[in-house]
Amino acid sequence: MELKDKLVSSFLAFENKGGLDLDSNVHELRLKAIQNFENQGFPSKKDEEWKYTNLKPLLKNDFCLFPETKNPVGYKNIREYLINEIESYTLIFVDGVFSSFLSDTTHEECDVCVLSSALTKPKYKMVIDNYFNTIAKENNSLAELNTAFTKEGAFINIPKNTIVPKPIQILYFSTGSENEVLLQPRNLVVVGENSHVQIIERHQNLSKNTTFTNAVTEIFAHKRAIVDFYKIQNDTNASSLVDSTFVSQKQQSVASVHTYSFGGKMTRNNLEFYHEGEHITSNLNGISILNGKQHVDNHTLVNHKFPNCESHELYKGIYSDKSAGVFNGKVIVQQAAQKTNAFQQNNNILIDDGASINAKPQLEIFADDVKCSHGCTIGQLDESALFYMQSRGIPKKEAKALLLFAFGNDVVEKIKIPQLKSRITKLIAENLGVQLGFDL
Repeated sequence: MELKDKLVSSFLAFENKGGLDLDSNVHELRLKAIQNFENQGFPSKKDEEWKYTNLKPLLKNDFCLFPETKNPVGYKNIREYLINEIESYTLIFVDGVFSSFLSDTTHEECDVCVLSSALTKPKYKMVIDNYFNTIAKENNSLAELNTAFTKEGAFINIPKNTIVPKPIQILYFSTGSENEVLLQPRNLVVVGENSHVQIIERHQNLSKNTTFTNAVTEIFAHKRAIVDFYKIQNDTNASSLVDSTFVSQKQQSVASVHTYSFGGKMTRNNLEFYHEGEHITSNLNGISILNGKQHVDNHTLVNHKFPNCESHELYKGIYSDKSAGVFNGKVIVQQAAQKTNAFQQNNNILIDDGASINAKPQLEIFADDVKCSHGCTIGQLDESALFYMQSRGIPKKEAKALLLFAFGNDVVEKIKIPQLKSRITKLIAENLGVQLGFDL
């Protein structure tokens, strides 16, 4: 049985497993979503948006849809993946199930809890009805699939005039309890007027077994809200991830999504921003460091609908061996969006002849009083700079790593959490295969 047919036939069993409110609006959304997925199926290379990313080999696996954790996971098993140097709220999920023992949630100044609770409790009904699945695109079949099987994930609801006192860490772990497993976490983040939150998300396979994660996150930033979202992608070579993140911003809000892709067999990031007011700022930053046969595809969209807004986009890639990168960034400036300032830049370095990058920056401008620019570069290391550093006594390997580190450093500098900045810097050094001789 093909994976698509297996998913469609398993939908009824999923809803009958219990813990779901079958009388809620979410039930109707699930029914519509599974119908849309059945009609659309998985995307293929025939689709223009998936031209350079092939899911077909991944879909041949016989994925377990409802894994059960057979081996207990303790703090010692996950400690290295947490940013332990900071105090934080933590939401930890093991094989798709929330671990209250390992997590630290709150309902005091804000709600940092689990989506399964929000989907079934009456006190959250208004929030769920107003926000859940309202910006996840209907023509995204993988987002539809996630909606159909939505049960667990992070639910973050920040009331107005609230600065969340510490960052929130969201971690999803796979234990390898099954040889091949499909996980579908869902995050819903609502940030009220004048509020501020910092969120760190990570998906991690603790085994060598095959894992496919199809994740969806919806973020709503209200008037003058500030949202900083950091995604750490440093998984095993047996892990694949499709991460779809949708951001809706009201007037004067600032939303930033930072993506750090260092590991995983196949990673596809769908990141979409929608402006719903004036004086909005959107920041999209990312760096990919790949080797072997790794594949990372960054697809971004910023839809400027109102005047006097800004978007700043910076993605950098370093590719070695036979790794492959894809960047497809689209900026749409609607006719009403006068005085828009939109900047998009994608820079790439190919270390080896077998590495490749397919880049497609796009601007669609329907307004005449705007400042919009985009750029893309693909090249190799500067041999003269490398020779100069070697002539000053720096070994070739370290000189090469320093130049590559400097190439990606302007993305790292945008991190606002010092401890996270240090962690990302160390991950970059590890992926470049050197020990950098300065304070991290």
